[in-house]
Amino acid sequence: MLEKLKEEVYHANMALPRHGLVIFTWGNVSGIDRNSGLIVIKPSGVPYEELSPEIMVVLDLNGVVVEGDLNPSSDTPSHIALYKELPVGGVAHTHSTYATGFAQAGVPIPPAGTTHADYFYGSVPITRDLSLEEIKNNYELNTGKVIVETLKKSGLTALEMPGALVRNHGPFTWGLNAFEAAHNAAVLEELAFMAWHAEQMSPDVSAMSQELLDKHYLRKHGSGAYYGQN
Repeated sequence: MLEKLKEEVYHANMALPRHGLVIFTWGNVSGIDRNSGLIVIKPSGVPYEELSPEIMVVLDLNGVVVEGDLNPSSDTPSHIALYKELPVGGVAHTHSTYATGFAQAGVPIPPAGTTHADYFYGSVPITRDLSLEEIKNNYELNTGKVIVETLKKSGLTALEMPGALVRNHGPFTWGLNAFEAAHNAAVLEELAFMAWHAEQMSPDVSAMSQELLDKHYLRKHGSGAYYGQN
């Protein structure tokens, strides 16, 4: 079932090591078929070189596996929480070096340059600390919930801010499909890399002007967008 989506999710997962975003079994990508309400996700703890479309796990929005012999990613509840609250078609999670560095420092990634503005309409936000109760009970689900909470507080839509940093954990990104979620994970890591280096050269580096942020974001994503081909 969902053979096309399995293929898509498989290739999106394989993009993570190809772009240097994961090592070993770290990270995962999922995709959802909104018509059936079914999710396809990477199996837990399986090395990337052993993945194939056939072993992707299919489950419903209650976390019940409907096809597949392997356990789904341990982060599945986080993905489900995002799918239930956000109008997205794919979710990616990595422990990429620089984005995770910002997450561990508890620092948002500021929009200091136009590359950032091309994808993220403002600072990439950082979640609050999870409470002891949230950690002890339904930790992965609460991780997804705190991402949604953080996005809502930002006042931005899921497409305007296609990612967030989970404090002390790492980045989650999303998009209209699994490929876009993985693409945004790669972009987020590069933005974190740029921001870190900018701060080393100029500790007082500030965010770009709102006018420049608007110009670059809206020329790609606004109603009058003119970047790229029609």
